[in-house]
Amino acid sequence: MYIDEHVYTTKPEDTNRISEEYLIYDKLIELGIPFERVDHDHADDMEACRLIEKTLGAKICKNLFLTNRQQTDFYLLLMPGDKPFKTKYITEPLGCSRLSFATPEHMQKYLKTIPGSASALELLFDTDNVVKLVIDNDLLKDEFISGHPGISTSTIKLKKEDMLKYIKSTNHEPTFIDLPDPRDE
Repeated sequence: MYIDEHVYTTKPEDTNRISEEYLIYDKLIELGIPFERVDHDHADDMEACRLIEKTLGAKICKNLFLTNRQQTDFYLLLMPGDKPFKTKYITEPLGCSRLSFATPEHMQKYLKTIPGSASALELLFDTDNVVKLVIDNDLLKDEFISGHPGISTSTIKLKKEDMLKYIKSTNHEPTFIDLPDPRDE
């Protein structure tokens, strides 16, 4: 996997990127939020993200786009990348029944992205607040939260306070939960 070893603190200058990526950078700049970014090949799974973590100097969080059986409620779950996920742990705190992964079509419709690229940064495009943001409190133990800016060929590192400021600017109010770690069972 190719990873550019250079860490950038500006938005990309090349013009061969998707427009959503530039909109995310523009929003960060508008809010005065400093960021660091690394460019790389598509990083669509946590295995690839672990390689990026070394270059970026921060852990990458897991971003899961979930829906109920009727596909009427949508959730974006942010949690530590190394923590296993079990749906049974999220349904009770959210007061919902069984959740599964949302379709790529729903991800495109609400977050303007594709599987493997979702992050809280794409909440910018959910202007109708359809997606409910859920954050595992374990994620807030780290100084930084990282995510892809619209596409999984770049990764951005933000201070957690700055990520929360960004989220607030998208008019999303996170729900904080304590997800048990299945490895402790």
